[in-house]
Amino acid sequence: MPLISPSTFADLKEMSGEELINELIDAFVDDAPRMIAAIQAGLEGGDVEAVRRNAHSLKSNAETFGATALAVVAREVEALARAGNLKVGNRLEVLQEAYRGAAQELEGLRV
Repeated sequence: MPLISPSTFADLKEMSGEELINELIDAFVDDAPRMIAAIQAGLEGGDVEAVRRNAHSLKSNAETFGATALAVVAREVEALARAGNLKVGNRLEVLQEAYRGAAQELEGLRV
């Protein structure tokens, strides 16, 4: 099963054009690790708002590309933070793994 939804990615590629799709991939691959690091820092520092905000942004960006597994975990972390709960269990590790898989697949979808 692909980590990136083929139909969602095809729609994004059609909407943005082949020239822009690589720039969008670059932005995602560059920005997502910073968001994940900010989530981790927020978890370690007890900053619920930083966790919520970065998880929300990561979820939205993942959904744009059709990175469903990544979006699902980011949504869970966002919901926990919104409820004031920073006990995310292993979700940070799952989030990191989902990002790595999505980024690798996106690299293969470059035009």
